[in-house]
Amino acid sequence: MIKPLKNYLVLKKEKVEEKKVGSIILSTTKKDDANVANIIEVGEEVKNSELVKGAKVVYKEYSTTSYKENDEEYLLIKDEDILAVIK
Repeated sequence: MIKPLKNYLVLKKEKVEEKKVGSIILSTTKKDDANVANIIEVGEEVKNSELVKGAKVVYKEYSTTSYKENDEEYLLIKDEDILAVIK
């Protein structure tokens, strides 16, 4: 597993359920949900006490770096690019 350094976080987007009807793919997610993910790992210099493993967050679009391991895709992001925690 990847361990973030300094003030970085590792996020994982929730799996999107898609249904296929004929040759049309139907997605159950809205465009608004595109920047929502769960925190998987927290760097040692993250000061915000609400940014913990398992928290669901909204982050800035285009502020992440992708990382793939064992067919799973993760996102690395600075803590300052987290906009909100969803409770």
